[in-house]
Amino acid sequence: MINKIEKFVKAYKMVEPGDRIIAAVSGGADSVCLLLILEHLGKEIPFSLRAVHVHHGLRGEEADRDAEFTRRLCEDMGIPIKILYGNVRELAAKEGYSQEEAGRLLRYQLLEQEAELWEQEDTGKNGGGEIAPVKIAAAHHGDDNTETILYHLFRGTGLLGLGGIRPVRGRIVRPLLCVGREDILAYLKERGQTFCLDSTNESDMYTRNRIRNEILPLICREVNARAGEHVRQAGERIRQADDFIRAMARKWLEQRLDTEEWDKDRVCRIPDDLLEEPEILQTYVLQCALGKFAGSGKDVTARHIENLRDLLMGPVGRRGSLPGGIRAEREYRFLRLTRFPENAGAGEEKKAPEAVFTVFPREKNCEFPKNQYTKWFDYDKIKHILSVRTRRTGDYITLAGGGKKSVKAYMIDEKIPASQRDSVFLLADENHILWIIGYRISEYYKIGPQTKTILEVQINGGEYHGR
Repeated sequence: MINKIEKFVKAYKMVEPGDRIIAAVSGGADSVCLLLILEHLGKEIPFSLRAVHVHHGLRGEEADRDAEFTRRLCEDMGIPIKILYGNVRELAAKEGYSQEEAGRLLRYQLLEQEAELWEQEDTGKNGGGEIAPVKIAAAHHGDDNTETILYHLFRGTGLLGLGGIRPVRGRIVRPLLCVGREDILAYLKERGQTFCLDSTNESDMYTRNRIRNEILPLICREVNARAGEHVRQAGERIRQADDFIRAMARKWLEQRLDTEEWDKDRVCRIPDDLLEEPEILQTYVLQCALGKFAGSGKDVTARHIENLRDLLMGPVGRRGSLPGGIRAEREYRFLRLTRFPENAGAGEEKKAPEAVFTVFPREKNCEFPKNQYTKWFDYDKIKHILSVRTRRTGDYITLAGGGKKSVKAYMIDEKIPASQRDSVFLLADENHILWIIGYRISEYYKIGPQTKTILEVQINGGEYHGR
């Protein structure tokens, strides 16, 4: 197993002479194995090693036990250790995440902070000279990768998600990704090394645990004993395909667009000869263009890309809005993307509020609190790129029972002053209005028994009326 990990680490240049590495150590079997492997590698490759343990503020005495175990283990091994404390419940409540997702985000935030602090220490010692980034070693192993691929497959994803966990992502390296859980446990047993057990890993409250404890064992038992290994192999091929097509998309853009000009004029024009390319390349080109133009693809979903492609194939004059203040419009021979600065239109018209979109699968018994400026909709019923705008001729909402009412008629019935009607912002799916912001939502888009995917929309800032 050690030889396999050494080859894997060298192939991806995870640990090199002179590196500085922070090991994320929870006290569980995987992270304890990671620490022992890094100690072993240090005998052959000179590098600096520190450990960080994140206490999530959950699991009470059990979490305290894990922190103390990790502290003693690192002290016995002579490895500097820092224990960091966070409040997962508070973060989950504030941001609307599950505790599982909030815990993951908190861990990486704290690990990134420690890496930056270490870089600052060395920069100070070296008079501000160039210093290589600090790496963070995470203990994900091959079985984690299998679970991740299946999790993404079941929830719906593209090639990127089906590619699974990457061995190297930014400053994060994963030396154990080439071995499985059984290998790790056998190694620890041979070394006589103890570790902590996290009771939440056995709970079926989390989707990943159900995949790990129920679904994958069933597949291995009933279909193929090496199913997990085959899933990982398929994920590796898919990841290579994703990298290849992404590189082709970047090359296509570089050959046809002066991308350096994007930041100057805030306009990107994608030629419609893109439609002559295979559909999958069209998708990747639009993803790359939108990601670069917006500065981040964080809030861009597959539905946004699909709708952007619909615009490209549609008639001249069609338009829509995208995350990051991007507007898209079909022009003759081009699809134009326009990025508006935050102060666009100041002094000319009221600033539209920012809409923050979050898409997630519906869980059983999930409840949605009443909130004036956060609403939840049936994501699968949305047909076009959503936009936040004021009213237009032909806008309507759906009433209980399926009847329709024009936005104009609704505003009259609600006795909204005529002077304010053009200042009320709408969340629009073309002319079908999901939400008259500050007033009501359309019955058509409400969450029902058949809803599988939910769109959460949170309105921030801007100037709008309502009650």
